[in-house]
Amino acid sequence: MSSKTRRACALLICTLVVSEFSWLERGSASEANKKPNVLFIAVDDLNDWIGCLGGHPQARTPNIDALAARGVNFVHAYCASPVCNPSRTALMTGLRSSTSGVYNNDIDRRTTVCNDVVPLNTHFHRNGYGVFAAGKLYHGDGDQFGEYDEYFMTPKEFSGDLKPGNGESGGVGGIRFARVDGDDKDMHDYHTVDYCVEQLQKRHEKPFFLVCGLHKPHMGWNVPRKYYDMFPLESIQLPKTLDSDLEDLPQAGVKMARPEGDHAQILKSGRWKDAVQGYLAAGAFCDAMIGRLMGEFDKSAYRDNTIIVFWGDHGWHLGEKQHWRKFALWEEATRAPLFFVAPGVTKPNQVCERTVDFMSIYPTLCELCGLDIPKHVEGVSVKSLLEDPRADWDRPALTTHGYQNHAVRSEKWRYIRYADGGEELYDEVNDPLEWKNLASDPKLAEVKSKLARWLPATNVPTPKSKKDAAGDKGAKADKKKRGAEKKAAKQRTAADTKAE
Repeated sequence: MSSKTRRACALLICTLVVSEFSWLERGSASEANKKPNVLFIAVDDLNDWIGCLGGHPQARTPNIDALAARGVNFVHAYCASPVCNPSRTALMTGLRSSTSGVYNNDIDRRTTVCNDVVPLNTHFHRNGYGVFAAGKLYHGDGDQFGEYDEYFMTPKEFSGDLKPGNGESGGVGGIRFARVDGDDKDMHDYHTVDYCVEQLQKRHEKPFFLVCGLHKPHMGWNVPRKYYDMFPLESIQLPKTLDSDLEDLPQAGVKMARPEGDHAQILKSGRWKDAVQGYLAAGAFCDAMIGRLMGEFDKSAYRDNTIIVFWGDHGWHLGEKQHWRKFALWEEATRAPLFFVAPGVTKPNQVCERTVDFMSIYPTLCELCGLDIPKHVEGVSVKSLLEDPRADWDRPALTTHGYQNHAVRSEKWRYIRYADGGEELYDEVNDPLEWKNLASDPKLAEVKSKLARWLPATNVPTPKSKKDAAGDKGAKADKKKRGAEKKAAKQRTAADTKAE
């Protein structure tokens, strides 16, 4: 064989070897990309006032409804806690509030959740996913708990609510709502969606977990005028209420309702319809952002290999049971949207009537993506319901609000037990507005007993909140200061005595 021939053979062998390794690399990348991506859409304070849940007849949410129609719409889905920080911490860590001790907004999960607890975003990151986020995932932009590849921070000029427009008031007391003179591009959520769209347009070498956290309809309901114009004030329908609704509630229930607070101010102002209009307008703005996001998603290369999960972190009252905001254990405060779209698993236009809570999101995503479910996770996967929404399901939903205050929601009943032993029981089939508390009916003692079996066995004591910790820190500082002053006084007395 000539030297020329040998060189040619060597070159051919090298080419084949390089080609083989390139093929292996492409094969490995291809295998990795077989794992589905995840589009994780979290919406703040979105209750059941959307078309596909029927919470308010005037709700205008065609884009959200269209998203629900892509897969399974859980029409009886409930939050783990009716407060932002506890709800999101429970969903993302897999630990209920009663286990972690994160009961309210000013408790820092970093000092209460054990170090060996792996949050959902971290779990996906450590299993080969690129994790990208924008907007509100935990409790506010920049609350970057766990691991990410990138967390987009909205420019400061778009980080807060726009000021009320010309001639607009800011709302009634703590219930804030107003038309604004800006446009969609002036809103915080617009830029959150922009970032997510950019990620959908990029080429990703590994599967991604993409978080789109929208703020609206969180207060203030300050959105462009065009969304208010969709709901003429004179045609606004108020929620159905009962003047005597609180008369059969235990003291703890009345305390949660706080009828003397927001509701009294709203009634005195005569602007109940204005507030309802504001919430509907903020919901319509949110819907427009979902429309932008899904429109670009459908144009992307990832449409056919991406799981979509859409959830609202809890419900919201607008006068039902003479209550406003969340912070309660009734239907309006605890019910929120939950949709799953999983290629190869879900079918379009499916509705699931089973009662589930948001603790199911962590384990379900793990199962759908072929990841192990960490042992600490307290929820159970609903993959069987994604495959067959009518499948047997024997678990009610569980919601916790504060230390030892819980609600158990089955398809038939809602049972509430407060820390002081007060109880409420509602027949959700015959009394969906929860106007009649049946807890004192002896004939229903067994019903209560069966539901009570689902109450958490663990109820960790309330940890110190930031406010309490600040108070303790201040008290210690005062004590130290008084000690120093006392010591200085003794030294001065000793010096005076010596001088005499």
